[in-house]
Amino acid sequence: MTDTLPELAGDDLELLERAHQTALRMREECAKVIVGQDATVNAILTAVFSQGHTLIIGVPGLAKTLLVRTLAEVLGWSFKRVQFTPDMMPADIIGMELLQQDAQTGERKMQFVHGPLFAQMILADEINRTPPKTQSALLEAMQEFTVTSMGHTHQLPRPFLVFATQNPIEQEGTYPLPEAQLDRFMFSLWMDYPDAAEEVEIVLATTEDTEPEVNAVCTVEEIQAFQHLVRRVPVSRHVVRYAVMLARATRPEGDVALNFVADYVAWGAGPRASQHMILAAKALAVLNGEPAVSASHIRKVAPLVLRHRILPNYSATGEGIDARAIVKRIIEDAREPIADKAAS
Repeated sequence: MTDTLPELAGDDLELLERAHQTALRMREECAKVIVGQDATVNAILTAVFSQGHTLIIGVPGLAKTLLVRTLAEVLGWSFKRVQFTPDMMPADIIGMELLQQDAQTGERKMQFVHGPLFAQMILADEINRTPPKTQSALLEAMQEFTVTSMGHTHQLPRPFLVFATQNPIEQEGTYPLPEAQLDRFMFSLWMDYPDAAEEVEIVLATTEDTEPEVNAVCTVEEIQAFQHLVRRVPVSRHVVRYAVMLARATRPEGDVALNFVADYVAWGAGPRASQHMILAAKALAVLNGEPAVSASHIRKVAPLVLRHRILPNYSATGEGIDARAIVKRIIEDAREPIADKAAS
């Protein structure tokens, strides 16, 4: 018989159903404002439930900012949008020490004034337009949930999620994100143009003298309970091996690398990719109201986790093969491991 998994307890099964119903209501509220983009909305909800930062790539005008702001309203979280520019310094986003005077005593002392990062959901708009020094300050916030100013460390509010956007067309005057920072993003999402019917609905909805009302569907405490539930969702060693195998298959010198990976990839994904695939698959299972993770969950989240962690080489660039195409072929060609069997 196949290896057995621990099952969710009765309380967790009730919480799982609540999480599933909450996710359905979240989609309904987002649909009041966002036309189409169902796959993107579902991916962003997966990121929220798994506490993963997300990079959103798309041309201007695809409602990236609107989508993230709407999600913050649906969640009832505090929200700040930061427009990154080439002259932005770390203090512009984390805050700074300023000399303040006490109104009652008249005493003057240095006091830390919070920057825009002190919110539960951050939209880092055009993150690749700011210099590496400022990107590094954001990296500390994403990884440690703290900011450092004048040698003092300040805790950020929790939950804390960063959604960063990039314009894939205009690259002049930009600072490409280093691989170390890209690796901190759980997902990279590519937003494509809407189809013709959706674009008609978008134009009609945005040129009328009405504004849809979006309602918060849950509390911060409920979302945190759902996030802890995600961690408790059982996953078999078979599924974990599948996630690890997909990550290792992206490495040109790995033990499971496919021939075309050696031909077209300079660097592959690290161990954090496997961790993020499992966490995202667990979150996807919770969103769907399913009590365990399967290999199909891994296949759904793998493109979002892997494509920004693969560096195509010169041969791939010369032939017009990008990371998305490489990941797609890896998932198609890599064989799922055989499930463990134990003697009965």
